[in-house]
Amino acid sequence: MPGHGVDILQTAAVSTVATTLTAAACGAIERGNPAVPLNAVSHIAWGETAARRRKVSMKYTGVGVALNAAAMLSWAAFHHVVFTPANRRPGAVEGVMRGVGTAAIAYVVDYHVVPKRLTPGFEKRLSGWSILSVYAALAVSLAVGERLAVSRRPTSR
Repeated sequence: MPGHGVDILQTAAVSTVATTLTAAACGAIERGNPAVPLNAVSHIAWGETAARRRKVSMKYTGVGVALNAAAMLSWAAFHHVVFTPANRRPGAVEGVMRGVGTAAIAYVVDYHVVPKRLTPGFEKRLSGWSILSVYAALAVSLAVGERLAVSRRPTSR
């Protein structure tokens, strides 16, 4: 399937931006600091002290954003493999529903399957509503990534 890798990378980029900005906005609202939830993600690399960091730094914020980007790449790949173009019903609502399905699976895996050290870390600094917002951003961004992939394809007539 030509272009599939490009579709995955494009969707991962959209999802990374959407979830990073959502987490940062929620951190700004709830903790007065947009870096806090992004730093918390770096607990995967640096342990529990990462969740207590408040300042922007390459060590904590940069690694947190990079780890989130890696997770978004894996979920974008999962999404595009499960929902190949042949398995997609057209339409925005259907696209969002596919995104919701993938985001729901991501949540279950992130918080109920992987070891605690590999959780996203948002739970260390954000409320349940903010975590829901991050996964909602993932759902919508997956649908947007799908739509961008379709719009890139040449039409045959």
